[in-house]
Amino acid sequence: MIKIGKQAPEFSGITVYKAGEGEVKVSLSDYKGMWLVLFFYPRDFTFVCPTEIREFAKHESEFKDAGAEILGASTDSYWSHKNWFLRDLPEVKYPILADTAHDVSLAYNVLEDDGASQRGTFIIDPEGKLRWMVVSDNSVGRSVKETLRSLKALQTGELCPIEWEPGQETLGK
Repeated sequence: MIKIGKQAPEFSGITVYKAGEGEVKVSLSDYKGMWLVLFFYPRDFTFVCPTEIREFAKHESEFKDAGAEILGASTDSYWSHKNWFLRDLPEVKYPILADTAHDVSLAYNVLEDDGASQRGTFIIDPEGKLRWMVVSDNSVGRSVKETLRSLKALQTGELCPIEWEPGQETLGK
């Protein structure tokens, strides 16, 4: 079972990279030594999903500045991802995993009965430990800004109060 503070489930698979221009095989071990924001979304060619995917793209440089990589995932195929990203999401440069076997969605406990992924967001630290997760109903988009704020809070190594923002005092350890 997936649990905060424990090793994140290992995974590997093919990704669409740079808005469908490339194909790259990735695994969790590729992100060793860096922070990873792994997010799942239900389906390509839908209504809420592109708003989130674009928002991650909009803030990608802020995640990179914080030493984190972004990896999106859904159970749609590589070809579905490639067509959708080339056609509708050319601004997206981070990789999108094609979890067609549903192994990754299952390991992260976000697989729906219909074979789609739930909206799950996971922050994994440089040692591969799961440090933060949020899974929500597919009808409501997630907050990318809250994901970025939580990443930065985790990186302080301190206790951070409610609504803490970078530059504010922490509560210490």
